[in-house]
Amino acid sequence: MSKELRYIIEQLSHEKGITKDQLRSTIESAMLSALKKKFLRSENVTLIINPDNYEITAFKIKNVVDQVKDRHSEIALNDALLISDDAIVGSMVKEPLDMKDFGRIAAQTAKQVILQKVREAERDVIYDKFITKVGTIVSGTVLRREKGTYYIGIGKTEALLPVKETIQREHLKLGDTIRAYISEVAITSKGPQIMLSRTVTEFVVELFRMEVPEINDNTVIIKGVVREPGERTKLAVFCKDTSIDPVGACVGMKGTRVQTIVRELRGERIDIILWSPDPRLYISRALTPSEVDKIGINEEDKTAMAVVEDAQLSVAIGKKGQNVKLAMKLTGWDIDIISESKYSKMRQEKNIDDIFEKRKD
Repeated sequence: MSKELRYIIEQLSHEKGITKDQLRSTIESAMLSALKKKFLRSENVTLIINPDNYEITAFKIKNVVDQVKDRHSEIALNDALLISDDAIVGSMVKEPLDMKDFGRIAAQTAKQVILQKVREAERDVIYDKFITKVGTIVSGTVLRREKGTYYIGIGKTEALLPVKETIQREHLKLGDTIRAYISEVAITSKGPQIMLSRTVTEFVVELFRMEVPEINDNTVIIKGVVREPGERTKLAVFCKDTSIDPVGACVGMKGTRVQTIVRELRGERIDIILWSPDPRLYISRALTPSEVDKIGINEEDKTAMAVVEDAQLSVAIGKKGQNVKLAMKLTGWDIDIISESKYSKMRQEKNIDDIFEKRKD
């Protein structure tokens, strides 16, 4: 029995990633439950698995008395002395139980409980492992798709990636290797549920943290990031060390760093800009890829008006207003964009030059 038990524990420990001590404790609990079902009034039954040789010992703890009234909880002094030379009336002794008397039904019960306990222990291991990884990126393989959800294999565990959490126009295939952001780990009736996302803004932040050492070690600081998944991301970065170009660090040599991220995001455009405490400069940069000629601001209500060349107007606004909307979210300012021709017409109607400045980089 001890050899079989050792084999079971070692195999389960290797396959399930559960420690031997945890498994031994689980099996002790399972077998004790079976023993308690066999012996009525079994509160005083105890079972121990030796951690060194895996020998199983079980016994009843009984009170030593002169006259036995309850054989389940009491033992006569003469019988107690056969177990322990130190037995006296009023003391407690451990009466060994013959494990051969465990019985087929009890053994089967123990097996069922063991399997259940092992499943519970395995779930606990998975939960403990991934609850600390919420907010990080994991790499996995697409296993299948069911009812609007991709099942992603991450090691020996499956995680869930809802289709709505994938990037626009992204169609994952069986066997594809992807990276995703762990957004949540929850306990359900079926065990731990690991939820993934590729659309949250934090996914882009963590990708940059992985690809750009200067961000990972906080040399370069991300001051702001906004995203329209599958379309465009705007990232504002800053570095106190003037010898370091934070934008260049994010882009990488010949664009290698940012292109790695763009490929992961299926071609999503990424605008990396240098953050500035000067709102005029910050807003102008936030409107990249357009070139801002002049900009005027009202600091009281945080509104701004940017002037761009006529040919740059559609670029500044972006498809369906996307570029300017992201710029507003990034800066926290309400931005209006006008063309040079409209600006010239406004100048003729009234003097507005005093609120505008030419863009300065």
